[in-house]
Amino acid sequence: MSALAHSNSLVAQLRLNVAGLEVGVDVRVLVRRIRDHPPPPGGVPVTCVELSWEATRMPALFPTMLAELFARPLSSNETLLGIDGSYWLPLGAVGNAIDAAVGHRIAESVVRRLLADLADQVEAELVLDRDCSPPENRVLPG
Repeated sequence: MSALAHSNSLVAQLRLNVAGLEVGVDVRVLVRRIRDHPPPPGGVPVTCVELSWEATRMPALFPTMLAELFARPLSSNETLLGIDGSYWLPLGAVGNAIDAAVGHRIAESVVRRLLADLADQVEAELVLDRDCSPPENRVLPG
């Protein structure tokens, strides 16, 4: 794999708590594009990262996702992280039935957990960048 391809692809774990048991699947995340949206009048610019992911093992059994992660400054020391995307289901009609029953709630929960994990990681990096002093900036999952 080339250095460029490696920098645009990484493995993450999507996690979900089900009845007190944490379930996770490793996914390959592909960064497709990064761009800044210009600010609206009186607003601030928003940085967007277009990405996709699929399970690294048995991808035919798990949904794939295309999403846009965004970071929007709320104030001089707070940033909102959010995500907007679509997922595609495996297993045809069976996958659609599972999604209608519980799948969409699982997807929402997984994405909320992913955003919280990302916010925690960014805050941890901010602490490291400030020689372990408490972060002045807050990253809030949206």
